[in-house]
Amino acid sequence: MNRVVLGFLLIVAVVASSNAGPDPHAKPNLNPIQTDKPLLVRQTKNAKLYTVGKGDDAFNVVHVWGSPYEMGFAQGTILKEEATKFVNDVWKYLEDTVVEAINSTVPFFAGWFLKDVADFGLDLALDLEILATEKYTGKYFLDELRGLADASGLSEQKLKRIHMLGEITKGTCSMFGAWGKAVPVPGTVLQLRALDWNVDGPFKNHPQVTVYHPDSSGDNGHDFANLGWTGWIGSITGMSSKQMAISEIGIVDADDTWGQESRFGVPFTYLLRDILQFDYTVDDSINRIANAHRTCHLLMGVGDGKLGTFRGVQYSAGVSNFYDDKNMLPQGDWHPRIDGAVYWSMGWQHKSFDTVFARQLQKYHGNITAANTIRDLVSIIQSGDSHCAVYDLNQNYMYVANARKDGASGPLQATIEHSFALT
Repeated sequence: MNRVVLGFLLIVAVVASSNAGPDPHAKPNLNPIQTDKPLLVRQTKNAKLYTVGKGDDAFNVVHVWGSPYEMGFAQGTILKEEATKFVNDVWKYLEDTVVEAINSTVPFFAGWFLKDVADFGLDLALDLEILATEKYTGKYFLDELRGLADASGLSEQKLKRIHMLGEITKGTCSMFGAWGKAVPVPGTVLQLRALDWNVDGPFKNHPQVTVYHPDSSGDNGHDFANLGWTGWIGSITGMSSKQMAISEIGIVDADDTWGQESRFGVPFTYLLRDILQFDYTVDDSINRIANAHRTCHLLMGVGDGKLGTFRGVQYSAGVSNFYDDKNMLPQGDWHPRIDGAVYWSMGWQHKSFDTVFARQLQKYHGNITAANTIRDLVSIIQSGDSHCAVYDLNQNYMYVANARKDGASGPLQATIEHSFALT
């Protein structure tokens, strides 16, 4: 990836969802792709900041390079105000929402975390989670957080607390991987990651793609792009220069095949980043996941454009089961196996969504592309209300959607009625 220009093709859109099931009257997204080039906003040592997209669809893309500490320091320097606002907004949102959740049945947080908050308070509850996971956290990650704190003036401990979000919250999402007979060009891989999580809090107001160019003189990995928020360095969505990408679904409907969860292990947002930053093939990722100290119930997806394949993962402290198109579970008329595709929507067995998902994948089987995925798949399934990414791993293209920011126009969720922006 080039340090001056974007190393990935980025696109902005917008998708809606409902946990009750897709709207039967959902319409295709027929909006055009925006083709404006990225706009350089400013630069500093080890960082360049761009914007992509137009008007309400615009968001930041920042390139950073150097050692882990230098990359953190560079982001904290070039986006000091933005990172400070994101972290403080998230902290206030946590304080307000946790109190509401303790006094009601808000499903946003894990039950054990709410008990810790009730017993010890928010700060200590998060500190306990940091202690449970820090043993399994890479030094590079902590070095980058320290650099971000030093440059921005944010508390390093507060940054660590914010990065426990993935372990303490529950969300639902969608993914697919398509290859082989499912796609029009042999040897190519197309992949979806749709995040259905939180559109009430501040996250939608701070979208950012961070493109990392680690210093090659040490064991710092390779270039990758991370879709998240300003000041957030964990990974929930992204792709790497090794033609690999990640997808993830939070599981709230686990059955007895899942085994136990654990608080003691590597936070999944750190493990997903390790895949992007350090793994060369999907086989590397399979080994990483199988040998990790895993924590919560998740479905993961890892695509590899070099090997022309995709694997889904049933992931928990108790199990790590790997699925392709021949052994994908669960299996039923609502979730049929499809040649060259692995897919799930909103959980392990959300039949109303999976039925529509399977129908749309079968409709385009043999010709599943980024264009018809955006036009007729995520828009019809209505998944990806927080953000959405479609990866063309052989072209090194990443198409990105984000929910409507406060004060902006258009639908709230990411992938309906908004134009795409192409860089």
